[in-house]
Amino acid sequence: MKKLLSAIAFGALTFVATGAGASNHGAAASKDIVDTAVAAGQFKTLAQALTAADLVSTLKGAGPFTVFAPTDAAFAKIPKAQLDALLKDKSKLQAVLTYHVVPGKVMAKDVKPGAVKTAQGSSLTVKAEGGKVMVDNATVTQTDIVASNGVIHVIDSVVLPK
Repeated sequence: MKKLLSAIAFGALTFVATGAGASNHGAAASKDIVDTAVAAGQFKTLAQALTAADLVSTLKGAGPFTVFAPTDAAFAKIPKAQLDALLKDKSKLQAVLTYHVVPGKVMAKDVKPGAVKTAQGSSLTVKAEGGKVMVDNATVTQTDIVASNGVIHVIDSVVLPK
C-alpha cells in the first residue's frame, strides 16, 4: 500500500471542489487539495473518509493530482448503514477513494471520453451525454478548481471500483 500511496503522490489527478460556482481558472492556488476541500464546506464526509483511510498526507503531497470529488450530498445517497460500514473498513475505503484519483493534472478542456486509469488500479469511464460530462454514473457539476498540487472536479455521486 505504501508503494501505491507513493505512486499517487507523484502522479495522481485529484478532483476536489471548493463550493458551488467557485472557480479559480488559471489562478495560482495556495491551498493543497485537502485544504481546498475542507475550506469549501461541502466535503465534510470526503474529509472524514480521507482521514479514516489515512490518505490525507498523500493528497497533501506534491502531486499533481486530479480528484473527482463527491460532495456531502453525493455521500448522502449511500444508505447510512452501508456508508458507516465503509468508513470503518480502511482497505475498502482506500480502494473507493483512490478510485476517485487520477494521476496528473487534467483540466476540463483536456479531458477526453474513454477509460481513464485511476490510482486504485481500475479505470473510470468518462463520457459526454446530453451536454453533461459523466464519470462512471456520476455527473461532473463543477470543473477546474485549481489547488497547489492538482485540480478538482466535483461530482454528484460516489463512484465505486468495478
